[in-house]
Amino acid sequence: MPDIRTWQLATGAAALGLALAAGVVTAAGPWESGQRTAERNRAAADRADGGGGDRRHPDAPAPAPSALPVLRAIGASAAAGRGEAAGEAGGGTGTGTAAHELARRLDPLVRDPGLGKSPGVSVVDLGTGRELYAREPGRAMIPASTVKIATAAAALSALGPYHRIPTTVSASSGGRKLTLVGGGDATLDRKRLATLADRTAADLRGRGVAQVTLAYDTSAYRGPDLHPIGVNGNIARVVPLMVDQGRADPRSTGSADRVGDPAGEAARAFGELLEKRGVEVAGSPAPGRLAKGAEPLAEVVSPPLSDMVERMLTRSDNDIAESLARQTAIVLREEPSFKGAARAVKRQLGTVLKVPVAGARLADGSGLDRGARVAPRLLTSLLARAAEPAHPGLRPVLTGLPVGGFTGTLESRLTGASPVGGVLRAKTGTLTGVNALSGTVVTPSGGLLAFAFLANGTPSPDAAQPALDRLAASLTP
Repeated sequence: MPDIRTWQLATGAAALGLALAAGVVTAAGPWESGQRTAERNRAAADRADGGGGDRRHPDAPAPAPSALPVLRAIGASAAAGRGEAAGEAGGGTGTGTAAHELARRLDPLVRDPGLGKSPGVSVVDLGTGRELYAREPGRAMIPASTVKIATAAAALSALGPYHRIPTTVSASSGGRKLTLVGGGDATLDRKRLATLADRTAADLRGRGVAQVTLAYDTSAYRGPDLHPIGVNGNIARVVPLMVDQGRADPRSTGSADRVGDPAGEAARAFGELLEKRGVEVAGSPAPGRLAKGAEPLAEVVSPPLSDMVERMLTRSDNDIAESLARQTAIVLREEPSFKGAARAVKRQLGTVLKVPVAGARLADGSGLDRGARVAPRLLTSLLARAAEPAHPGLRPVLTGLPVGGFTGTLESRLTGASPVGGVLRAKTGTLTGVNALSGTVVTPSGGLLAFAFLANGTPSPDAAQPALDRLAASLTP
């Protein structure tokens, strides 16, 4: 008999069926960090085409065959009279056997004291568009890291899933003055920085240049670079040039010490790499703007945006989240700062994706800022958009969500005998007094539900997370 965890994960992946036809799924190979290895390799080989979120690349994911355009029904009072729509705020449910059965299971669980006094809940059937269960679904609440769903959807729709972020080296004065220009790639590591040094040194050798000065340009971003949360191991200073996310120990993961000047450290590391390749760097790297008329020498680019979104969601990566929010601001011609990025994301969600943003207040891309407010129904609406055939470019919003009991921030939750281990994908959210869970789950009949559980004023994560997991487990009979 196969291991139950392997069986659960395989079942959930097959039923979700969001990106590839059945034959391709079979050939895709093993799972790695919540994604099929073949999908990762194919995505990493593709280059940006500069298109919008819905432009089709030759190898773009196929539409989800079971996902209908569902947003029309969410919260629609006209449809409610026909038994097709949302439950009312305060614990009501949609009509129909499925909705009543869901209410019977969820009603006692939402009263768990671990969820605080008044959690917000929205559960939507993505096959029909019906909101099967709702408890204050339109009330704006602190979302914590579940806001990364909004950041991901806005970035993908504004930039496209094949967009890549460059880090470049340009030269002036005949190649003797170099400027390292950060484009905002929060995934830049020492391996790619070494590749950039290889290409730069090769170009300089061709010019007969053996000594250079080095400056670094961080003008791609504006405003304060320190997150309002302050100095914190969960996020580096938000600058467009960093290597290994500004970690003092590049091998560290999760919350860890960060350097005080990520851009300066990246430039110093680049200078050392040039020295090892026979290029003398005179003096220390200094901040400076790219000189007018400077000639591009070398470039490295980030993984495709689709891959970055999946990594951000699976690991709840705050550095990538803030980078993607600013990339959205840049393409929408908003100021690439905390405030400008928040405006850009909200504008993209409301005007392009047309999800309900009334009452929403975005403060950052990561959810670390407690000033953010998001309604549960906004999150389920975004998940619904990501499942629609008309929006294949948004599919990484779903495929990047951690898998219950297997990957990312859900690796140690929904394990063992949990009925949704391997078939539930969800973004977690945790701040002091704030706990959240939002994602999708496959039902035994092969249907797909989207859900959002937001709890503010919780007594502790030890009380709130098990309560959220019980709610999630109860979504399937």
